[in-house]
Amino acid sequence: MSDSSRPSDTPAPPLNRRDTLRLLGVAGLVTAAAPLVRAQTAPATAAPAAAGPLNGNGFYRQRIGDMTAIVVSDGTAPLAAVLPTWGANPDRQAEFAETLAEYHVAATNTVNHFNPVVLEVGGRRVLIDTGRGGTGGQLVANLGRAGIDPASIDTVFITHGHGDHIGGLTTNGQPTFPSARHVMGSAEFQFWTTQANPNAAVQANLIGLRDRFTLIQPGAEIVPGVTAVATPGHTLGHLSVRAGSGNAGLMVFGDAAGHFLLSLRHRGAYIGFDTDGALAARTRQRIFNEAVEDGLWVTGYHFPFHAIGHLRRQGLRLLGSYEYEPAVWQWS
Repeated sequence: MSDSSRPSDTPAPPLNRRDTLRLLGVAGLVTAAAPLVRAQTAPATAAPAAAGPLNGNGFYRQRIGDMTAIVVSDGTAPLAAVLPTWGANPDRQAEFAETLAEYHVAATNTVNHFNPVVLEVGGRRVLIDTGRGGTGGQLVANLGRAGIDPASIDTVFITHGHGDHIGGLTTNGQPTFPSARHVMGSAEFQFWTTQANPNAAVQANLIGLRDRFTLIQPGAEIVPGVTAVATPGHTLGHLSVRAGSGNAGLMVFGDAAGHFLLSLRHRGAYIGFDTDGALAARTRQRIFNEAVEDGLWVTGYHFPFHAIGHLRRQGLRLLGSYEYEPAVWQWS
């Protein structure tokens, strides 16, 4: 966009919903990332804003009612194997492996995606999660490609305290988003910042920025039209985000959705980084059902980029089973 200090007014055309999951292939494989334990030391160099396609390398805009959701990739990280991390139930490994094979999703030698989201709504620009930071993080570079100056972010919301979500909050000890109000769930913030030996990412990005944070409860409004949703299990204080504009809405799952295939297809499945696997699985059923019932757009932090689309039920024979329908890519 030509003016990086304010949200774009130009609507993107509506997208057709199709069942394109099978087309994701190897590039669409989501894998798990261990929470990082270091703060950002140096940002990737931001590319200059330039006129060009609405969507491109590392960023994807989707118009939803009067708001725009922009998935901004923080890049990928290699992972040797999907199982047992993204399907951790020890007695269901063969079942999970069969599903990966059925959908032609590689089970080994793949990558994990990281997908913060910018919401442009009501004249505000809200960033949800900040990526890994450090030399591996690509959020700042991809914000630049999308024409978004970090200084134009007025609110940063953190879903939970894992390092791949908070690592990008600081750069060389300074706030990466200097104009932003920082928001996080009170229980989640207190959990991480009151530990006897908090890790380096928590020290730099939560404790170090304590005075910038507004702490909220589940159900609270982050900015007008954008609400924090209780989604415990991955961490006990995890909060997802629901945003609405007219009859249209979006659920930003964060890590509450788990894996884009296994967590949706297999009721009761949990992942290796879930604090409480059984609770996380119950939460997933609730939010998947809500997304389908309300016709919401959805985006998951570790879904394969461009990581935005819809969910659908798979039918009565697979009660509680869902499928992710990625949006058909639009260039303009």
